[in-house]
Amino acid sequence: MPRKELTIGENDGGQRLDKFLTKAFPNLPQAVLYKCIRQKDVKLNGARCRPESRLRAGDRLSLYWQEEFFRQAPREYDFLKAPAKLNIVYEDENILLLDKKPGLIVHPDENYHFDSLIARVQHYLYDKGEYRPQEENAFAPALVNRIDRNTSGIVMAAKNAEALRVLNQKVKDRELEKLYLCLARGRLEQKAGDLRGYLFKDEKKNRVYVRKTSCPGAKTIETRYRVLEERGDLSLLEVELLTGRTHQIRAHLASIGHPLAGDGKYGKTARSKGDFPYQALCAYRLGFRFASPAGALEYLNGRDFQVREVWFLEPFQKLGRPQTAKE
Repeated sequence: MPRKELTIGENDGGQRLDKFLTKAFPNLPQAVLYKCIRQKDVKLNGARCRPESRLRAGDRLSLYWQEEFFRQAPREYDFLKAPAKLNIVYEDENILLLDKKPGLIVHPDENYHFDSLIARVQHYLYDKGEYRPQEENAFAPALVNRIDRNTSGIVMAAKNAEALRVLNQKVKDRELEKLYLCLARGRLEQKAGDLRGYLFKDEKKNRVYVRKTSCPGAKTIETRYRVLEERGDLSLLEVELLTGRTHQIRAHLASIGHPLAGDGKYGKTARSKGDFPYQALCAYRLGFRFASPAGALEYLNGRDFQVREVWFLEPFQKLGRPQTAKE
């Protein structure tokens, strides 16, 4: 008799057998896992299987390994320690679009104190009864994209595995349109254009550097911008990332002499922070532009979503007489 039997649910379908077992049984060493599969101590629908076997919803797994590898610590859900409060731009049965406020991390880091955007999402869905971790073998609601702690704007969350799979692929295939608003110091000579450069990341400092010429380890970057309005010494820009690199907007604009207001890392002087507590950057608009089938999310194709408020626009509008980019 097997020591344990599992039925694969909808959220676990489509995974490789070895990947699923690694997540479902974290106490099982990798070497033991592959030995169990090789020695037929794992059976899929009563038959021998391989590490790369693809699971489908409704499949039955029979597991014959030692009891100690099934043991797990009592479940304490850390996400319940985070607030369940979210700023929701859009929600349906598959996804959440969230307006993340500056200062909130998206995922836990080394200074994690139980509050992050993903913890809030899981707490929110748990309270709604849409996330039941005790019934899941390996899946948990997840974020699809990420933005910096001190950047605001739209972050996508997937409620189920199918939505997560589709959105991850659409991000990879660049079938989403993301637009940003930001406040740059000074007035740009050209009021619209494409910036090109080479970005090098210093992992130890969590900082990037942009150069006009290539160097070993550097990646090509392209940033499209349009000046919407100018007030005082600040320019309001709409920006589109033609490449998506770490800190790209902040570093690229700083490299041409126009760092973002409130950006203490890439600003040239301490004064660059000014009256803005965070870098004035917001991922304010998201459009779904599917060029290939989107499965359960096909209904989103062609739709656009926008945050209701951009926190730095009000202080910007209080600065002097507005000028359009043509003046």
